[in-house]
Amino acid sequence: GNDLGLLARAVGFIMLATLVKGVLVYYQGVWSESSSQSVAYFLRGEILAALGRLSFSFHDEMEAGQILSRAMQDVERIRFLTGRAILRLIEGALLILSIAVVLLVMNSTLALLILLTVPFLVHRAYIFGRQIRPLSVDIQQQLGVLTTTLEQNLRGARVVKSFAQEEKEIAQFAEQNEQWYEIAEKTARVQALNAPLLDVIANFGTVFIFWYGGWLVTQDQLTLGELVAFTTYLAQLVRPIRLIGRIIPILAIAASAGERIFSILDQQPTVRSRPDASQLPAIRGEVRFENVAFAYPDSREVLEDIDFTAAPGQIIALMGATGSGKTTLVHMLARFHDPTRGRVTIDGMDLQEITLDSLRQQIGFVMQDSVLFAATVRENITFGRPDASEAEIIQAAKDAQAYEFISQMPNGFDTYVGEQGVTLSGGQKQRLAIARTLITNPRILVLDDATSSVDTRTEQLIQKALDRLMEGRTTFIIAHRLSTVQRADRILLLERGRMVAFGTHAEILASSPLYQQIEALQVQRATQGDEHEL
Repeated sequence: GNDLGLLARAVGFIMLATLVKGVLVYYQGVWSESSSQSVAYFLRGEILAALGRLSFSFHDEMEAGQILSRAMQDVERIRFLTGRAILRLIEGALLILSIAVVLLVMNSTLALLILLTVPFLVHRAYIFGRQIRPLSVDIQQQLGVLTTTLEQNLRGARVVKSFAQEEKEIAQFAEQNEQWYEIAEKTARVQALNAPLLDVIANFGTVFIFWYGGWLVTQDQLTLGELVAFTTYLAQLVRPIRLIGRIIPILAIAASAGERIFSILDQQPTVRSRPDASQLPAIRGEVRFENVAFAYPDSREVLEDIDFTAAPGQIIALMGATGSGKTTLVHMLARFHDPTRGRVTIDGMDLQEITLDSLRQQIGFVMQDSVLFAATVRENITFGRPDASEAEIIQAAKDAQAYEFISQMPNGFDTYVGEQGVTLSGGQKQRLAIARTLITNPRILVLDDATSSVDTRTEQLIQKALDRLMEGRTTFIIAHRLSTVQRADRILLLERGRMVAFGTHAEILASSPLYQQIEALQVQRATQGDEHEL
């Protein structure tokens, strides 16, 4: 009876222990997965925050595919490490430590001898880390190249098909993919070699203990039972050593992923608000460039000795060949770039003494490439002013000559336009971009070929809306059509980054041979019924 009671209690204890273990394993899994997802959530948020904080120079140099690779694949490698991999590493370390204590208690001499293999194991881990980390960086770098190519083909699908270049793009991607595969294959070979080498080192130690322990038994310095017990516990070291051997590559890969992620997070913006910067109050709109020069890193000067004043409410037309510095110049108004020499002021205030947010809230851009987001028409129009009323949204659409086509859409302002406004024509996208600027009511306006993507009739309607918008606002127009330029109060003519003329149409026509050539060419094209870009 007592034996049955003891058996029942033993069975009950085992069942209870099994149940407790199951509960603990469940919560361990939940905790590890939750903590790893929290790390990924934090890192992706930090990457996006860093991208928003960094200056244009960073985005000019870093390909989108490389950024996406860091934000997705590299973060996922960190997430995997901080989840189950860390738990397995802790589990393996604790097992090794506990078994080592037991072995030291059983026979300190044999235990110390087995510890002689530790330096070899550590050295192997060190060598493996040095091999795998650069390979991991290379494979992620090449994955970024693949991502960039895929992204470009998705965005430029119409261009690829219109030029019948599908085979060329497929061949280019195949070559890049082959390079990725070669690195991945080399990485796999290095990883595959690590665990067997660790096993060999550990097994050499075990074999040595068998030999030396057997010799001790023959010398009556150790019993056979003690040797069997010692080697039984010693065999328990194999599992945690193998476990750590599998974790080491994860650690090395995660370390290289961390380096790539922090190469973004550690970047400092070249343009930032000073700690003592002031808020820009309501402005009149006088803009002054004082002997401004600008050069990109490791490049010649793009702008040199730009010196002019735009009075409040004036329309300044910027002219010049491609690469003459027009876009760089207007980017300085919003401090997308800072001058390398000289300064830019608004109403006498140096832009570098003004907070970026308060400055950019008073400048409106209508860029040449109409960037739209994968969202509704309403969300795209109100992007710069989410609190705009329904009446303001409708009025902005009407002023931009967009209301008619919007009202014909299935869901009106709530119609989803797709990534980059893929469901819209070029002219429709241009008009939505104009409406997005109109609704913010900026004090300074920058039009970068604002009507270049619309037909003649729509251009005339948009020009009327822009004429009303520009009243009382300082406006910079990057334009190639002489008919547009002639409506400006002042014309700034650029050649290879230098200001070669500044004045009214009549003034620079009388004094600038370059402008005379431009007008002659435009007149010739106009007489042929083909007034296109100069």
